[in-house]
Amino acid sequence: MTVDQDVMTETPRRPDPPVSAGTMVAYVAGGVLLFGWFLFGLLVQRQGLVDSVGETAGTAFGLLLVVAVVGTFRRDRR
Repeated sequence: MTVDQDVMTETPRRPDPPVSAGTMVAYVAGGVLLFGWFLFGLLVQRQGLVDSVGETAGTAFGLLLVVAVVGTFRRDRR
């Protein structure tokens, strides 16, 4: 079996810089706030377990969307 295409050599990639301490603090703070939001809905508003989990999951997906957009803009800037 022969290959009719030229094989491209891999270009070495720059290693990603390590995650900064500020970013880790922001991730932990986001997790704590999400857990607090879950407990607030469950215990204070008494909206039920499923509703509290769903509301917290929706908020988490929204935060993930924001992180993805910010990451895209930061990566394009390099």
